[in-house]
Amino acid sequence: MGTMGVAAVPGGRAGWVRYGAVGAKVVLFGLLLSALVWPDLSGIKGKASTARLVVYPLGAMVLPLWWWVYGHARSKLHSRFPWHADLLMTLPWLIDLIGNRLNLFDTVDWWDDAMHFVLWGFLTAGVMLAFAPRNLSRGLTAFVALGFGATAAVVWELGEYVAFVRNSPELQTAYTDTLGDLALGTLGALLAGLIIYQTRPRQSPTS
Repeated sequence: MGTMGVAAVPGGRAGWVRYGAVGAKVVLFGLLLSALVWPDLSGIKGKASTARLVVYPLGAMVLPLWWWVYGHARSKLHSRFPWHADLLMTLPWLIDLIGNRLNLFDTVDWWDDAMHFVLWGFLTAGVMLAFAPRNLSRGLTAFVALGFGATAAVVWELGEYVAFVRNSPELQTAYTDTLGDLALGTLGALLAGLIIYQTRPRQSPTS
């Protein structure tokens, strides 16, 4: 993708985004810790809880880790950490965990579908803000968003199948459910890409 531009948050608006990103991580790690201590109350027991306890922290920390190891040294255009992107990349893991804790996935008919659409939109928007160059055309922005969103959705569904679906009663309806989840996640990613294109400041050709 070439040189990666990293979106920074203007100083006057950075506070609430920074606190939101840090707060989301604190709540996420608190919920994960409570799932270790009280697994029966976690809402993820029997739903690949061990895998979630590994994947969710990695998902929430991938951008800070990338920035610490690689991004800050390579980001010549922006010197501040991209808090907007970090918040958007943390929210999917936190909201999914809260939804499971409150048993919304099993008690609210539309919740799972809505989450695949919304959370994939958040994740894709965060990845686009953190790693995609600012001067992409609308078509390329949509292409990149679709490429990431669809790939991530496939990886997620494969992980769910291997981790718990193949040995659960959900296997009988897994094909239809998976197709719907893939479609909704991809549409959410596409919408996120188009929103990023419309709202993100363009990078000047000489920068």
